[in-house]
Amino acid sequence: MTRTGGFQDDDFWTEFHDFLFSEQRYEQAEELLDTSPLLALPDGSRVLDLCCGPGVFTVPLARRGHRVTGVDLSPAMLDRARKRSADAGADVTYVRADARAYEAPGGFDVVLNMFTSFGYFEDPADNARVLRTMYTCLAPGGTLVLDVAGKELLARRVTPPKVVRRGDDLMVQTDTVLDAWARLRSEWVLVRGERVTRATLTWFVYSAVELRRMAEEAGFGRVEVFGGFDGRPYDENAERLVLRAVREA
Repeated sequence: MTRTGGFQDDDFWTEFHDFLFSEQRYEQAEELLDTSPLLALPDGSRVLDLCCGPGVFTVPLARRGHRVTGVDLSPAMLDRARKRSADAGADVTYVRADARAYEAPGGFDVVLNMFTSFGYFEDPADNARVLRTMYTCLAPGGTLVLDVAGKELLARRVTPPKVVRRGDDLMVQTDTVLDAWARLRSEWVLVRGERVTRATLTWFVYSAVELRRMAEEAGFGRVEVFGGFDGRPYDENAERLVLRAVREA
């Protein structure tokens, strides 16, 4: 049995890659970029994909003519992203950096943070710092689109263990609510033949009200919250918590 160290451990991203980033997820990104009013970017936008992973959004954005920079801390994820970009003939700049510390003041028209890539740091002040990084990287008038599984949605979905099978591999995920809904702990067990890999991941979860307040405290104006990439309200029919905010001049 092996154990990974969680979000900041490359072994985690390597071992669980196929469950985190299925081909269906790449297809979903393409569809969202084609259909979502929240992702209808002006032609030739300068886009920062913060916590870009293996290039799920960076590659199709670049293929649509945007000037894209993907930032991630994981060398393994960046290697996969670079290969995917090369295979697609997409021109993307990739940077290995901590989301708290990346600096490109005013360098982007759009900042994206997708698929619940926010809230990973143990100190809540560090998560607030990531929002300030996003703000600083935007040019005046630039837009942030941040997508997470909201606390209200998770309250409906924290159920008995979830079992996912891909081919001969089996993954079991068990979620536990911590600190009166401040955080969530997920324990993952991956079985590949006789090999068993375990990972424990803990992150902060946010309600719409909490996330809106954090964005405003980071300096953003015109903060809007949606229940999906189709722009639906964040209500009982919401599928995601998607925050859109503007760095005003």
